[in-house]
Amino acid sequence: MAGVILLRLFILAYLLTACFGQQQRHTAYNYGFDVHGRVKRQFAQPSTMVVRGDAGRQAGDVQVRREIRELEQDREVWTLYLLGMSMMQFTDQASPMSWYGITGIHGMPHQTWGGVRPTPGNEETGYCTHSSILFPTWHRPYLALYEQVLSNLIQMIATWWPEDQRQRYIAAARRFRIPYWDWATYPPSGGSVLPLSVGGSPHVDINGPNGVQRISNPLFSYTFRPLNVTAFKQAPWNYWGETLRSPTNGGAGAQSNNSMVAMTIDQNQRSLSQRLYILFSNYGDYSRFSNNAWIPLTNNASFDSLESLHDTVHNLAGGGGMGQPNIQGGHMSFIPYSAFDPIFFLHHAMVDRIFAIWQTLYPQSWVTPTAAVLNSYTTSRGQVQDSRTPLTPFFANTNGEFWTSDSVRDFTKFGYTYTELTDLASTRNAQAGLRRAINRLYGTSSPANMFLRELRAQGIKGGRGKGGTSRIGGESQHHPAGDVASETGEVEDDTYREWIVKIRAKKQALDGPYSIYFFFGNPPEDKGDWAQAENHVGTMGVFAADGAGMGGMAEAMGQLEVSGTVPLTTGLIRAVQEGDLEGLEQEEVVAYLREKLVIRVLGPGGRELGVGEVKGLRLSVGRFRVRLPGSEDELPVWGEEERTFDLV
Repeated sequence: MAGVILLRLFILAYLLTACFGQQQRHTAYNYGFDVHGRVKRQFAQPSTMVVRGDAGRQAGDVQVRREIRELEQDREVWTLYLLGMSMMQFTDQASPMSWYGITGIHGMPHQTWGGVRPTPGNEETGYCTHSSILFPTWHRPYLALYEQVLSNLIQMIATWWPEDQRQRYIAAARRFRIPYWDWATYPPSGGSVLPLSVGGSPHVDINGPNGVQRISNPLFSYTFRPLNVTAFKQAPWNYWGETLRSPTNGGAGAQSNNSMVAMTIDQNQRSLSQRLYILFSNYGDYSRFSNNAWIPLTNNASFDSLESLHDTVHNLAGGGGMGQPNIQGGHMSFIPYSAFDPIFFLHHAMVDRIFAIWQTLYPQSWVTPTAAVLNSYTTSRGQVQDSRTPLTPFFANTNGEFWTSDSVRDFTKFGYTYTELTDLASTRNAQAGLRRAINRLYGTSSPANMFLRELRAQGIKGGRGKGGTSRIGGESQHHPAGDVASETGEVEDDTYREWIVKIRAKKQALDGPYSIYFFFGNPPEDKGDWAQAENHVGTMGVFAADGAGMGGMAEAMGQLEVSGTVPLTTGLIRAVQEGDLEGLEQEEVVAYLREKLVIRVLGPGGRELGVGEVKGLRLSVGRFRVRLPGSEDELPVWGEEERTFDLV
């Protein structure tokens, strides 16, 4: 109850900040002189389009990419970060190094960047590789380019401070690396998963080189200057002049409803965390881990993936399928427009962090040749992509060579790392340390660690080697558990069963993003309350495009199947604790799921659909035997699927 009260107070703070903050719009920082000419000169050389690796930085200059809340505590770096983002957003959109230019690489406005021409017939797509074996690797040099452009601006801004402060800011500029947003770990006590700095207010007070000024918050939104109605032909994109999250309406006067986004992400955090924990412990093959394309009879015929988890966060952050009638999601929910929202790069830095951690856990697995299932600006459907495929349009040098998956495999050559990866002297030690960090950050609500804590509470050390059967209950610090009056589960020979919904769906089944909700029992009547409902088990978001934004991908996207999962076990444990389910034996769980598992779909415009109305939707429940970790240095070990029954 206390947690619910704190959350409501925090959301109230979001609402109050938004109400007062949106009454007035502010502008860029005034440095006391014209900065536009200096920015233009800095980006005038063709070499600025090269994404620099080892050759472009000082040897050994590897800095940590920090979580955004941690970066905010470093006041000099934080100030430079906001000033640099603001300057990038106010740079002339015609510049390829402007916010519009860099973010436009991903999708809209479907224009050539750096002279890298499209494959004939693919002009109406972006460069980004979705549902592709290259999904994680393509975004790595993309983030490095963004980080490089932002760092260049920050280093220039640092020199504009008065002489008595200048060296402090120059030093801060050297240690700057872009932050990530960890949407899978528990937020600070009383806070939302969505940082207040990102969704709280459209303006921010900055103490810059020319004193304290109030400017537009560059993390809150991006304002198009001007809105390109020639490229953005379809409503609402042709009249939404700034990026929006969970728009308040579908008209030109719509505003972001970040309080709705915050509540929805908070309710889904546990499910996101469990999915991530399962990816780290059960997806050791790159083909399975990397992307969401469902390709039968291959390693891509598994269900969850880094890309599928990424897609769900896109929908949650954009507000797609939030249940507001006749209102579609914001920019983050739609593939072609998503990169314009400043939260995009925070999200993708988190995705890259997950990828880097996974690489260290499974260093032997890498890109295998796989045919593309979608067109991109430079890649056609059916083309075999491998570890040497050029990651266009990202130049590795001035000779016109591009980065490849092989050449970006070592992420430190771009001058960054992550806290969990700072000590890689010993692969074995690094992996043990990583597993401890994963258990600490993402394992707290996992059934495996819930069971393990209970075993320890009973005086049984570790989770393995004792054999026998242990009936366990108990309460996790972070998991709601009421008065445990009955047994919640069974551990036999140090293993337990995980229950997971496996989802296959057509990516463009509804010509836009949609979300599949799972409940134990009937959901609230108001669709806007679904994501926050107490009986909400989890959501899978399908990240798609609208009809106008698909362009050259229309035919292929119409046929493409993607997949994902929603874990059920924690919800089943709670049902036992609350007396709704007698136990976790197979017969008990199957009967409970057939009776109680309710599925709802919200499509574009907040339209509710029956599962039968979603073309190609297939849902089944899988059961897996999972071995408990023996220590904090280990992750659960997953066995083969034992049983599946179909839902749809």
